[in-house]
Order: sequence, then C-alpha cells, then structure tokens
Amino acid sequence: MNVPALACVLMVISTVRAFQYAELARYIDSHQEEYVEALRDWVAIESDSSNVFRRPDLHRMMDVAAQKLRLMGGTVELVDIGEQELPNGQKLALPKVVTALFGSDPSKHTVCIYGHVDVQPAKLEDGWATEPYNLTDVNGNLYGRGASDNKAPVLAWIHAVGAYQALSLELPVNVKFVIEGMEETGSNGLDAMIVAQRDTFFSDVDYIIISDCGWLSRRPALTYGTRGNCYFFAEVEGPKQDLHSGVYGGTVIEPMTDLVGILDTLISPSGTILIPGIREAVAPLSDEEWRMYQDIQFDLDHYKTKIGVSELMYTNKVDLLAHMWRYPTVTIHGIEGAFSDPGTKTVIPAKVTAKFSIRQVPDMDPATVKKQVTDYLHSVFAKRKSPNKLKVTMVIGAKPWLADTQHPLYEAGKAAVKRVFDMDADLIREGGTIPIARTFQDVTGKSIIMMPIGGFDDGLHSQNEKMSRSNIFLNFMELF
Repeated sequence: MNVPALACVLMVISTVRAFQYAELARYIDSHQEEYVEALRDWVAIESDSSNVFRRPDLHRMMDVAAQKLRLMGGTVELVDIGEQELPNGQKLALPKVVTALFGSDPSKHTVCIYGHVDVQPAKLEDGWATEPYNLTDVNGNLYGRGASDNKAPVLAWIHAVGAYQALSLELPVNVKFVIEGMEETGSNGLDAMIVAQRDTFFSDVDYIIISDCGWLSRRPALTYGTRGNCYFFAEVEGPKQDLHSGVYGGTVIEPMTDLVGILDTLISPSGTILIPGIREAVAPLSDEEWRMYQDIQFDLDHYKTKIGVSELMYTNKVDLLAHMWRYPTVTIHGIEGAFSDPGTKTVIPAKVTAKFSIRQVPDMDPATVKKQVTDYLHSVFAKRKSPNKLKVTMVIGAKPWLADTQHPLYEAGKAAVKRVFDMDADLIREGGTIPIARTFQDVTGKSIIMMPIGGFDDGLHSQNEKMSRSNIFLNFMELF
C-alpha cells in the first residue's frame, strides 16, 4: 500500500535526511546514561495510584513531569480534573493531568503522545530481587516499578523531542503530550477532561500515539486492540464485629463462607464464565483473525517457562492468543477483611469484600456487564438463604478498544519498524486495559496507534518489572 507522506505522522522518519538520522542516533547513544538517570529519578517516586496514602507522591510525580517539559521550552499546563470519592465517602484530590505543546506550525501535522506515570503497588517482600523503587541495572536490564509501565516509554518520547532540540533540528511535526496519574486505577477524571478540551487542546491533533504496551516476543510489534475492564467489589456483611471462632463458630452463618460460595459460581474449573449473557455478547473469531494469529511469533513452551507453570489452558497458539486478547476472563484478585498476615488468627471476619474483574472485549458493554454481574450474584446469594447482607459495586468500567490495521497510520508504523529493526512488525492485541484509548477514539474522532516500547519479558504489574536498555534505545530511533 502506498502511504502518502502527509497522511501519517509515523512516516516522519522519511522526512529526516540520512545524515540527520545518523546524527540523532549518535546523540542518543552518547546520552544513554543521562536517560537512565532520568528514569532512575522517576522510578524513585512511589506514585502508586491505588494507595491513597501515597497520593502526595503521585502529586509530586505530576509536578516533576511538568517541570521536565517546561525546562525543554514546552507550553505546559497542569489541568485540574477534580476529586475522587473513595468507597468510604471520603473525597480526595485527583492528580492533575500534564499537557504540553512543542511547535504550533499550522502547515505541519500534530501528534499527541499519551502516557501515564502512576504505577502498581510494589514491595520488596512481594518477591522482588531488588528494591522496587530503586532502579537497578542488572546485565542491561533496568529493574524498578514503573520502569516499563509506563515511565520509560513516556521519557522516551520526551527525550526524542529533546534530541531534536539539542541538535537544533526542526521537529517534522507539532508534538503534544497528555500525561496522567490515575491509569492504573481507571483513569479517574480523564474522560471528562478530554470531553472538555475536545474543541481546544485536541482540536488540531491529527493522530494519537500510545506506548503503554509491550512486545509479544523478540519481534517488534504494533498493537491494535485492548480488552476493557470491569472491576467489582462484592461485600458480605454479617455480625457487628469480628468474632472468636472457638466461642461463636457453629452459631452464625459466616460472611467468608457466603463470599467464597458465591465466588465459586463465577467461573468453571475449565475457565468458562458462568455469568449469563457474558459469553453470548462476544464477537466471534473471524477467519481473518485466525490467519493473523497463525503468523504471529509466539512460542508456547517459552511462555510456560517464563511464567513458571507446567500446563496452560490451551495447547495451540491460536487458541491461547485468542483467549489472551479477544475473549473475556474472570479473575479473583483478593479478599479484603480476611486474615492474610503470617501466623494464625482464630477469627470470624464480620465483613469481607472480594475484589474481582472481568476483562471485556467487543461487543461487550460495561453498563450491561455491571447489571449482569450484580443480578447474577444477588440471585446466587438469595439461594443460600443467608441472613448476611450482600453489596455488589462496580468501581471500574473501562471499554475495550480496537483499531483498523489497514489504516494508513498502521501502514506507517509498519514502515517505521521495518526501517529501524529490519523486520516486519507483529500485529498484536493486548490482554490488558488502556481505558483512555476508547475515550480518545470516541470523543476526539482521531486515529490512534499503539507503538510498544516495552519488551515481551518486562513483567508489567509483576515482581521484578524491568525495561531493557536495548529496547529503550532501539525504540528511540523508531520514534524518529
């Protein structure tokens, strides 16, 4: 397919002359340690958006990101997006969203880069080999929470702009940044901000690029779809306080027993979702998708070894990828109120709250899923004839996102990967959720591409998350 040079911004590398491209490559290579130190400073900030006690760190992280962009000469704003209401009714200020602009030439296209700088929780005792908030270089791998998800990719784009500036080279496009601090907990407040600024900040944006994703294998990739996420709390409340299990056990119907009982009805041992209406809403796997999955580089044995299991739920590549990317899943994440510390405690918890999520796909809708789950759990609970009380709440309702891989933007992305890596990109989907992708698509009407910078073995959300030096610096050149 012939892609017109002005049709997609990722072909900006074709507007960079060979000597400029070589000059940029040399500059990046000679400044590697500077980039690593910048990442070290960012990783050191414990910007865990799920922990309300870390909110000051999160606010500081947004200030640090804004200041870095200001020092580069960008037009920067910290946009107030309001408050977050916690389950207990308390209200907490949301971290401001950072927006920035570099260049305002009306004759050029404008690219908007989205990223986030909040992270998942991490503790050394969770099984980390290094301190999670102290970036540690081990054999070219940079270990630290947020190193891959998503601080290094955000910095890669910022440093790409900085390299042009340092060499007094003209940016081939205008560049805008949107950097948030609540992605890991559902991007609270960002949807409303995008709607409010649709006709201002986003009015001249031509394309949106997201690098909050990773490769599937050692082959570079372009991502064209993500699953959504409906996250639920199921709370069962019984006696007015915790009870001694020896004194009161056998006299009351225990909330934990009820909760475990209803959780067991969500999914079968083989992985089938038992909630009526969920599986029926899923778009069927097309023949074209099946052929695409066949061509993707993916090794099941290596995958098993990487995650440390002896058996997977599916024994062939296509089935496994399909269930990883484009079929829904139910995952039970934990139970609040239950005793989980080391040692023993003979207590009957008075109130326990299960936390579980459903990753959803086209053609599922969060509002429908909320009703299906709530109605189903209440019907199951009613059959138990328990005097305890059940409360079901959906706290995240993020929609899935899907792009057209034949769009010129993806053709340009393929060309960029081919030039830098000298190989074709895998076209992949992402099993995780990037809530804002669907909002960008629906509200702004702009075309979106996901260009992963992280590697296939970065361990996002897991212990020992890392970013490889080679991924950072090779992908730098892809950004040009």
